[in-house]
Amino acid sequence: MKSRGKAMPFLILMLSALFVVGTVVPALPAQAASNPPFVLDFPQDAQPTVFSSTYGASRSGGRRHQGNDLMAPKLTHVYAAAAGIVTVIDTHGSAGRYVEIQHQDGWSTRYLHLNNDDPGTDNGRADWSLTLVPGLVVGSHVDAGQHIGYVGDSGNAEWTGSHTHFELAHDGGEIDPYPILKDAYARAMALRAAVARDSMRFGETKLS
Repeated sequence: MKSRGKAMPFLILMLSALFVVGTVVPALPAQAASNPPFVLDFPQDAQPTVFSSTYGASRSGGRRHQGNDLMAPKLTHVYAAAAGIVTVIDTHGSAGRYVEIQHQDGWSTRYLHLNNDDPGTDNGRADWSLTLVPGLVVGSHVDAGQHIGYVGDSGNAEWTGSHTHFELAHDGGEIDPYPILKDAYARAMALRAAVARDSMRFGETKLS
């Protein structure tokens, strides 16, 4: 009986401690989504584009690369990767001229280093009509695959060659877009090949 009496206060103390820990320690946050719940289109004309996995690569000033560079000639068409609303059209020292699009469920994409040069120059003084398609403004709704702008080398891309720095984020946190871009690129090139085959068949039928 004496040992049971001594054990009761200890048991009560342990139960109290478990209650306190359970109420004070917050639950671990849910793991961030790594893939959006919708299919992304390749965000620029695929045929002239060259890219590799560069997310997380070191950059000057101790920075890390937060997107993927899609190398292509100036004025190559840039497309919305998914349907959404244009939330930012701006220019920044390192990003150059850029666009941000908000998609569903907290997902967003950004398109940096858009064109700022007149054709055949590197003057950095082009009208915004050579950066974005006419009529694209903050608040515009865009569809997946819709033409929104043009590849350039604005910002700090002047020394790396013309390209679109593409970013994918969920609830403000950047995510490596390379696996998704690789899949989207394969689909875009397959579609291009199918269209070319159909055009050839149509031409042969017409000639016959």
